[in-house]
Amino acid sequence: MAREKKSERKKATWQQFVGILFMITIGAACGAVSVSYLERQATDTPFLSFIGLFLGLYFSLYFHMAVHEAGHLVFGLMSGYKFSSYRVGSFMLVKERGRLRLRRLKLAGTGGQCLMTPPDLKDGKIPVALYNLGGVIMNVAVGLLGLFLYFLLPDIPLLSPVLLMLMIVGFMTAMLNGIPMRMGTIDNDGYNAFALSKNKEAIEAFWVQLKLVEQNSKGVRLKDMPAEWFTVPTDEAMKNSMVAARGVFACNRLMDEERFEDADRLMAHLLEIESGIVGLHRSLLICDRAYVELIGENRAEVIDGMMTKEQARFMKAMKRFPTVLRTQYALALLQKNDTAAADAVKKDFDKAAKSYPYPHEIDSERELMRIAEEKAVALKQQNGD
Repeated sequence: MAREKKSERKKATWQQFVGILFMITIGAACGAVSVSYLERQATDTPFLSFIGLFLGLYFSLYFHMAVHEAGHLVFGLMSGYKFSSYRVGSFMLVKERGRLRLRRLKLAGTGGQCLMTPPDLKDGKIPVALYNLGGVIMNVAVGLLGLFLYFLLPDIPLLSPVLLMLMIVGFMTAMLNGIPMRMGTIDNDGYNAFALSKNKEAIEAFWVQLKLVEQNSKGVRLKDMPAEWFTVPTDEAMKNSMVAARGVFACNRLMDEERFEDADRLMAHLLEIESGIVGLHRSLLICDRAYVELIGENRAEVIDGMMTKEQARFMKAMKRFPTVLRTQYALALLQKNDTAAADAVKKDFDKAAKSYPYPHEIDSERELMRIAEEKAVALKQQNGD
């Protein structure tokens, strides 16, 4: 088992390196375009031209990010899905009880996300290929459009090199998302499509995941959703990344039900076995396990074992995420016994809660924070403070 986990870590590290290499290649290619353009242009303001090219690259990157998520939306609609949310960066347009609202959400390792309500299962199947690969298709299409416009308008200052950048970023983004890889904390579109291919259990898990999003947008908490959606997969089935998410959601439901011992037992098992759990979910499970330990036996050595450097980096990157803030709050109260730090975390939580897309999740997290507060008060009374 240890050897298998080491092999998985090496594989994940290699795939992260490939992702970084893609980004370096984009930068190098666009840099070459910029240098070539500056050498060919006789101008008295080379610095302004450089700034214009830099902004062109910046525009190309963010434009393709938006285009990619729009591709999921367009091809999802064509496949019978319905709009649920559209996010670029941390800005998120979400359908909330029938109305569109602008919210804020940042997930480590993701530049954006388009989530949709799936059609009903028919014989255990739904269309998945176009929805998952729609972003890749759209990146390629816009990249080809940029190349066509470049040949159509080859001599327009600044526009021509930016069109080339648009082509380069489009093709490279399509490859980065289309070639199956685990990209740090998440799986890319190609990996998800591969995980779903000819696997009815994975398709059902994918359907459940999107139904959870739909119910989230309606204000339904996990504990109030159908219990059959949270069936824990077998250890063998958990090796599939899409199926593995269903096991994570079962843990999340147990936390929402405040069945902490059951949740911790299941989380410990899922984190121990060889599985397809993505890095984002794995780190959030560790946050939940740390919280359960804090309100339970509160053993310093156990908490320290969970709060590794890797986990600390994750929590810093996700510092506005409610689960992370709730765990930081419990750490301040129950491990550090620092009420001032806890109050500061609570203020950050209240600020993040105002723009968080799923208010009912905030209600659940507030209840968990209240339990931590009660535990802290009980400990003070026990110690005679």
